[in-house]
Amino acid sequence: MTHTTPYQSFPNSFKRDLLAGKKLIGCWSSLASPITTEVLGVAGFDWILLDGEHSPNDMGTYIPQLMALKDSASAPVVRPSSNNPVEMKRLLDAGFYNFLVPFVESVEEASKAVAATRYPPQGMRGVSVSQRSNRYGTVADYFKGANDQMCVMVQIESNAGVAAARDIAALDGVDCLFVGPSDLAAGMGHLGNANHPDVQAAIAAVFADAKAAGKPSGILAPVEADARKYMAMGATFVAVGSDLGAFRTATQALCDKYRD
Repeated sequence: MTHTTPYQSFPNSFKRDLLAGKKLIGCWSSLASPITTEVLGVAGFDWILLDGEHSPNDMGTYIPQLMALKDSASAPVVRPSSNNPVEMKRLLDAGFYNFLVPFVESVEEASKAVAATRYPPQGMRGVSVSQRSNRYGTVADYFKGANDQMCVMVQIESNAGVAAARDIAALDGVDCLFVGPSDLAAGMGHLGNANHPDVQAAIAAVFADAKAAGKPSGILAPVEADARKYMAMGATFVAVGSDLGAFRTATQALCDKYRD
């Protein structure tokens, strides 16, 4: 006899809190290790981002990390390598509900990202009857409720993205605008200087566009002063560091402590 569990037993509380405007502090995970991801989960961050754009993560490393976070209060978020519906379909079936889609520059691209996470008729997600996301077919009404549980955040990290931010934020299914400050700075001619006044003005404009649409905004800010500044500007979804950065800083400090 197959035992089934109602889908409503697994609401996306991360999406609920995000849309409610709660401050959600997260950490980037780039080391592609279930052990380090499990350690991050113990720390108590609101969310952990498993990065597929600038790290060696793939389908073989994502699932062990999702397993490592099962007992954690930290919500898993994934950044696919690109706005690719086929890749996102596989991530959905693996068990991700929260997506941070990189380098979105238009309403059309944002619509594509949203559609990739929804089953028809609302979207274009392919159907697998038995996969990890529906507990291998044991969640009785998964198909009925899955679309409502999906959370799509899009990265604004170019001049074109900034120009389109207000229209992107107004799109149904886009849950948050997230600024990628490094790429934005590079695209504006200020590589390595996200604190340039022009870049800061663009970031503030994106935050304002999100707020005008009633949507939250977020940013990656591994320097504490920057993180607090962006939260004061209205960002509520903030990555305050990374596993790689924390490991690199701590190991260097330990080594330096014993140098003559």
